[in-house]
Amino acid sequence: MFEIIAFYLFSILTIVMFCITVFTNNPLYALSSLAAGMIFISAFFFLLDAEFLGAVQIVVYTGAVMALYAFGMMFFDALSIVKEKINNPRLVFLLSGISALIIVLIFVAPIASGNIEAQYPVHPQWGNSQDVGVVLFTKYLIPFEVAAVMLLVAMIGGIILAGKKMDISYSELSEEEIDALEAQTVEKDEK
Repeated sequence: MFEIIAFYLFSILTIVMFCITVFTNNPLYALSSLAAGMIFISAFFFLLDAEFLGAVQIVVYTGAVMALYAFGMMFFDALSIVKEKINNPRLVFLLSGISALIIVLIFVAPIASGNIEAQYPVHPQWGNSQDVGVVLFTKYLIPFEVAAVMLLVAMIGGIILAGKKMDISYSELSEEEIDALEAQTVEKDEK
């Protein structure tokens, strides 16, 4: 009975938070409600006795991803319009899709092959988190490290690309100059 009540409560709260995220015009409200929705999603994992996934949901999505979004909102103008010019968008889409497919196949092929046996059996006395840790840092250590490097490269590339598209670096301006620039953008928006 407790699980049913908790499921419906967290379902309603999650839907409400994500609706606020989608329909609000304030980026700060959207970010806050998105973080709350992610926390409510982690409650479903705890209800299913998947403590490790619930903790990862909170730490990775609510902690790291929301912090990244917050820093992105602070350092880069979230409301500016970015104009890109891609000469051949179909080629870019095709090459991106092919490279993504190759990467997925490289990581799925060893897992999908029939000769894989569990070297470390599940130990009920350990719990979910310890079993996942043993398997993750023994059998799947290399894919884990490759994924970490790929995330690091993507983060650095995103920061470099976003910094190149900014006309003015706010980190090098004084508070008065930033206020003057914001006043100019407000005047342009009113016209």
